[in-house]
Amino acid sequence: MMHRKLKWRLESTGTEIINDDDQLLVLNKPANLLVLPDRIRHDLKSLDGILSEELGTAYVVHRIDKETSGIIVYAKSAEVHAALNDQIEHRLVERVYFAIVAGAPAVETGRIDTPIAEKTHEVSELKVNIRAGRDAVTEFRVLERFKGYTLLELRPRTGRMHQIRVHLQSIGTSLLADRTYGDGQAFFLSHIKPGYRPEGEEKPLLDRTALHSFAISFDHPESGARTNFMAELPKDMNSVLRYLRKFRL
Repeated sequence: MMHRKLKWRLESTGTEIINDDDQLLVLNKPANLLVLPDRIRHDLKSLDGILSEELGTAYVVHRIDKETSGIIVYAKSAEVHAALNDQIEHRLVERVYFAIVAGAPAVETGRIDTPIAEKTHEVSELKVNIRAGRDAVTEFRVLERFKGYTLLELRPRTGRMHQIRVHLQSIGTSLLADRTYGDGQAFFLSHIKPGYRPEGEEKPLLDRTALHSFAISFDHPESGARTNFMAELPKDMNSVLRYLRKFRL
């Protein structure tokens, strides 16, 4: 069972506990919470830091960026971690992301199959690199189209760093508010509501990359049964979608 102190510490960060068993811990991470400790700012909270203090050892199965919200899975032993990594390597783990992007793909469904260059100390931004990059595949499906924006479902078939963000940039549909691979601008109601003039300083509906780790499925390492977990869209992305639907014309 989950330690009472650990449960409180996770919930104090806005992290929801979706599943806790002898093998796995599945969490719904809020945006702007680190997964791994910051190498410079040691005072910043991270999931790894909290779990290591309370459980002694926990192994993150797949990473998501600080600004990305949603599903993240931890293994409670090295053996379980290795078993899940083997499933990832053989592409047996299915991951689904939701994204709000600027612009629109030309097709309803598609497959981005373009290699991505490695990140180095000299280069902080990853890019598509056909000749020297590592293989990377992302499948996408249009869920809703709006004037100037699109809601996408994304299924990464490989696990490269920043893969979804780089691939979306490569087809001209960068994530909203992505400071590295998009314009980095927060999303305001005044962007889409005709004649809207806020009283005082306008607060953004969303000011982080509009990417959410929605679902994951894999064979449970203990039972072997196909296991599925989901994390509903967070408040900020739902708010953007609500107004996009209202002022879609």
